Amino acid sequence: MKRTLAAFALAAASTLMVGLANAADEPIVIKFSHVVAENTPKGKMANKFKELVAERMGDRVMVEVYPNSQLFGDDNVLEAMQLGDVQLAAPALSKFSRYTDLLALYDLPFLFEDLDAVDRFQQSEKGQSMMHSMKKKGLIGLGYLHNGMKQLSSSQPLRVPADAKGLKFRIMSSPVLEAQFEAIDATPLKKPFSEVFTLLQTKAIDGQENTWSNIYSKKFFEVQPYITETNHGLLDYLVVTSTEFWMGLPEDLRSELKSALDEAIIYGNQIARDKGIQDRQAIIDSKRSEVIELSPEERAQWVQAMKPVWKKFEKDIGAELIDAAYAANRR
Repeated sequence: MKRTLAAFALAAASTLMVGLANAADEPIVIKFSHVVAENTPKGKMANKFKELVAERMGDRVMVEVYPNSQLFGDDNVLEAMQLGDVQLAAPALSKFSRYTDLLALYDLPFLFEDLDAVDRFQQSEKGQSMMHSMKKKGLIGLGYLHNGMKQLSSSQPLRVPADAKGLKFRIMSSPVLEAQFEAIDATPLKKPFSEVFTLLQTKAIDGQENTWSNIYSKKFFEVQPYITETNHGLLDYLVVTSTEFWMGLPEDLRSELKSALDEAIIYGNQIARDKGIQDRQAIIDSKRSEVIELSPEERAQWVQAMKPVWKKFEKDIGAELIDAAYAANRR
């Protein structure tokens, strides 16, 4: 009887050891969920990250990319991440308002003159520290990804702020963006991105704000006769993961993954820059929509009308942070 029990215990221990060994050999799976197509800057960045991890980390880590909201949309992916159902995502910066006030800085109108100024600030100590402002709430930012500077499209020409009075503009869910349009006596409407084309086509809304690449790829220019080149805002994303997942990785593995992600983001950001230039020209060449270039005097009127929004959110974001971001324009 004793021999039988001993044999059983030995067999059980052996089975457990084999199981643990097999578990240790299994790759870490990273599910990367995003909401756009694979041929976009974000989609290409995600696929580049997958390729780099496969090249450098072999069977240790496997990245699975789920584009076009196949797993989650931007409105529920962060909750799914905290539950461990997804490990990486890249929502628009406006989507983090429930977790931190600091990232609302990037929605402030006319804060940055161009993407070079954005890069200078985001790579600064203050810009980098903002990515960790949600750590205690279970999220860690790993890198900023560009889409581009935003323009205003409309059913009628917009040259000065008074031209927007009474018009309805679609916005992402953001108190800053809401205040931005209220500052010019327009009506902001929070609507899903997927509905914008139909809303414009049926004239349920009068206009929207977006980057050249989004205006072109989603064919907004086909149903909006005017696009005013304001460069008034920024549409960027934050590549994000859960604190529990990221800090639970071995340090060497975490370092390798961050290096691969940094390289993929540089790749994606260059695509975003190139695509913005190309898509702007494609819209002009289409002759479907007139691109309005503002004079310095006209642009100054937009800045003057919208800049009070900074003061409205200064307490939440921090005056020092806003000043540091604005200073990135003057180098």
